[in-house]
Amino acid sequence: MALAISGGAHAATVTIDVRGPDGQPLSDAVVVVEAADSPRAPPHGTYVMEQRGIAFQPHILVVPVGATVALPNRDAVRHHVYSFSKAKKIDLKLYGKEDQRSIVFDKAGVVALGCNIHDSMSGFIYVTANPFADRANGQGRVQMTDVPAGKATVRVWSPSIRAPNNTLVQSVVILSSGFATTFTIHR
Repeated sequence: MALAISGGAHAATVTIDVRGPDGQPLSDAVVVVEAADSPRAPPHGTYVMEQRGIAFQPHILVVPVGATVALPNRDAVRHHVYSFSKAKKIDLKLYGKEDQRSIVFDKAGVVALGCNIHDSMSGFIYVTANPFADRANGQGRVQMTDVPAGKATVRVWSPSIRAPNNTLVQSVVILSSGFATTFTIHR
């Protein structure tokens, strides 16, 4: 779900393709375009990260600062959700099928989730104040509209990126006619 907000008359469409080291599309990478004078992304709609099939679904969720995220348990087993992340510390004691907990994410950053009962479970909530942020689709593509033209910084985050903060950064100039680029993750 894109968090984009209308940018006005000098706005453009931005298309970012993200590729893994093998050249294949990297789905679930988070792309953020930091444009000058971007408005803050307000929370809207419902944000949900389910526990289903002994996994967090979606694996990566992008939300604006201030969003409330529901964490329902859809499994027949109990889960104990936790995070030690700087952006949000979480300790949701054991809860069972069809129980739900909700958390407000009030600080930007990446929140890594785990389950104290099921070590293989991991998920990420990417919390951003930037309105131009989205998760790459199955083809590794993010397309945003109404991005202000001018100088900007593009950040690509993924737990599979081996760089500081799992992030690649590129300064760009967005023309009113649009902007497109490809990020390739190298090992």
